[in-house]
Amino acid sequence: MWKKILNIILNKYFLTSVAFLVWLFFFDSNNIILRLRLNNQLNELRREKQFYLDEIQKDSILTQKLLNDTAELERFAREKYLMKKDNEDVFLMVDTTPDPHQ
Repeated sequence: MWKKILNIILNKYFLTSVAFLVWLFFFDSNNIILRLRLNNQLNELRREKQFYLDEIQKDSILTQKLLNDTAELERFAREKYLMKKDNEDVFLMVDTTPDPHQ
């Protein structure tokens, strides 16, 4: 039994195949470690791409609202840029409660 296993392991074709696989997995320019890193990077870039596509979608909707609705434009100017009418005062409220998500 052991002699048969030893003959298989010492076979020149088996040794050549093992050496070839070791070379491909660890020493080649496209080795398995590099492939895994590139795959992780590709997944991260896909998530980032989806995030930016979603942001573009939200900004496009907001742009259409601001171009077509004057009340929405006024609300946006008041909230984002603290603009006010001539006869009114603006009070800025700052929330000092701790954020439970941190």
